[in-house]
Amino acid sequence: MDGDAPHVSRLPSQRNSEAPSSDAALSPAVSTPDAPLRKSVHQTPGEPTRLRSVLVDRGLADNAQLDAAEAAMRGTQLSLGQVLTARGIISEAELLSALTQIYGVGIADLSTDVPDPTLAQHLPASSAITAEAVVWKNAGSALVVATARPDRLQDLHALMPEDQRIVTVLAARQQILDAQRVLYGGALARAAEGRAPERISCRSWRSDALSRYILAAALCLVSLYLLVPQALVVGLIGFSILIYMANCTLKFSAFAQALRGATGPPPAASSEPRFLHQPTVTLLVPLLREPEVAGALVDRLRRINYPRERLDVILVVEADDPLTLAALRGRSLPAWMRAVIVPSGSPQTKPRALNYALNYARGDIVGIYDAEDRPEPDQISRVVQRFGEVPPTVACLQGQLDYYNARHNWLSRLFTVEYAAWFRVLLPGVQRMGLVVPLGGTTVFLRRNVLEEVGAWDAHNVTEDAELGLRLTRAGYATEIVETTTFEEANAAALPWIKQRSRWLKGYLMTWGAAMRRPAVLRAELGPWRFWWLQIQFGGAVLGFLTAPLLWSFMLKPFGVWHPMDVVMSPFAYGVLATIMLTGLFGSVAISIYACRVAHLRHLRPITPLVEPYYLFGTIAAWIGLFELMARPFFWAKTTHGNFGAAKLGNLDETVRAGDDQLRCASSRRRT
Repeated sequence: MDGDAPHVSRLPSQRNSEAPSSDAALSPAVSTPDAPLRKSVHQTPGEPTRLRSVLVDRGLADNAQLDAAEAAMRGTQLSLGQVLTARGIISEAELLSALTQIYGVGIADLSTDVPDPTLAQHLPASSAITAEAVVWKNAGSALVVATARPDRLQDLHALMPEDQRIVTVLAARQQILDAQRVLYGGALARAAEGRAPERISCRSWRSDALSRYILAAALCLVSLYLLVPQALVVGLIGFSILIYMANCTLKFSAFAQALRGATGPPPAASSEPRFLHQPTVTLLVPLLREPEVAGALVDRLRRINYPRERLDVILVVEADDPLTLAALRGRSLPAWMRAVIVPSGSPQTKPRALNYALNYARGDIVGIYDAEDRPEPDQISRVVQRFGEVPPTVACLQGQLDYYNARHNWLSRLFTVEYAAWFRVLLPGVQRMGLVVPLGGTTVFLRRNVLEEVGAWDAHNVTEDAELGLRLTRAGYATEIVETTTFEEANAAALPWIKQRSRWLKGYLMTWGAAMRRPAVLRAELGPWRFWWLQIQFGGAVLGFLTAPLLWSFMLKPFGVWHPMDVVMSPFAYGVLATIMLTGLFGSVAISIYACRVAHLRHLRPITPLVEPYYLFGTIAAWIGLFELMARPFFWAKTTHGNFGAAKLGNLDETVRAGDDQLRCASSRRRT
């Protein structure tokens, strides 16, 4: 076998038929049945040279395109064929056809002849995913391996017994992914459910035990009310005042730091060299019951301006969501975009889906988007540039979030103001204070190695983003807010808003409770400064909403209504309290006005005083979240997108025009 390139035997795809059960049945398809095929594959000449020749001969690519594609391969794990398909120069069908000529193998249709799940034992899941291959059939004494990357077969051969005969066929990339789910999906899904370390995960959270604690606390309060009602009411109101003051202190401290950051020097960059090559970026986009926005999502992601061969978009779809899957398969997905189907299981949460899809990521940087997101076209380039400037201890970059349907109605306007204050003022201030940065659920970018080091996401936490931000800090890593914006669809109806916010606040309680199971360990990992501020960031945030009605009771005082605090508070004390509450109110308005300083948000400044009454919905959501924590802690209240029109549009300019048109129509109706 030292002369010409050896011939790797052709095996026709045996669709809807049983595999041969003996060597005799296999021998017509194998040119040298007495020699292991692994050796012939080892000696196959370099694919790029042969692929160039085939593509040029067929008129599918010219030398300039091929030279550019080969240059783009440097620093990646991609084949020449994958670079060409990612750039849209050739189709996957044309690539497979060329590879059949190079390797002398056939093309199988795995969609009509699925692999035997018992064959998973022959190849570890991680190796199969890396090589984009599956053991498809058992043909007598030979294993039939289907692959989309024949150039990686040599790595697979090293994992199998030396005397194992292997027959190779080609298959489409999406078919390989679907076949891997059949073979490995169950095991990968179980691993995804328990990927986060047990000591920090809330998966051991027992709702029955929590219910008993809360009911016991409630009984204590009732007993105290019966015994010393005045003292209890005064104590609760005093506690709510302290919570309000603590939250205001955190908010104003972050505001002050954000102002310093806006006027101070830019963040320091590392003296280390930047990336030698642009890194590959994997974008995980979880979808659940999103058939109406799936098509627009694909259009929005196409607008990202980053080398296609270094962009790895994974659309993460649940197995029991056939409508979304059908919507995606009805679209022509580019080669740099693929669908990974998550096997059914419990809990059905976004972090579980992300953990499962992470197995398929090939990027050094992993980013998260939501189904309705519309990132700025240069966002990935800016993130990559910043990762190349900061030290390795900065493991996460959090982008800013905004809404493209802010003009839909009053609720979407106030939601937009709240987001502007959070992402443009408070989070940057919290970062500058050196505190834990609670991540947003989207436009989060992480170093892949660090993400895997800390255990990825907690599959049982319904605010996996904030929990991951805490875990990164506990592990000694930092998060930085990067100035790039992703536009989303704001919830513009009260009930969906409350459902979404109840999940967020429930998740804050879960994160806080899980972290505080071992307060001494948490304090040692965070340090005293971060530890005490964390109590306000997570516990204080929820308690502020839960106890807000007690503070609202003071609004009756100017009307001469008796208040329980009259027995302990003098008129002077009431004046001090009024000053504190008004300072908090006007301070919050000032933060909102400052956050709306950018041009497209300035029209929202007149309504910023309404943000405080808008938080009435937050109190309702907090109590719902508390009850859910007792009854169904891992329930994920799904946010449905596309209800307010904008998420179904692929172009941001269209969404802005749609909002303006909607505003004009509303004005016209009022005039008539």
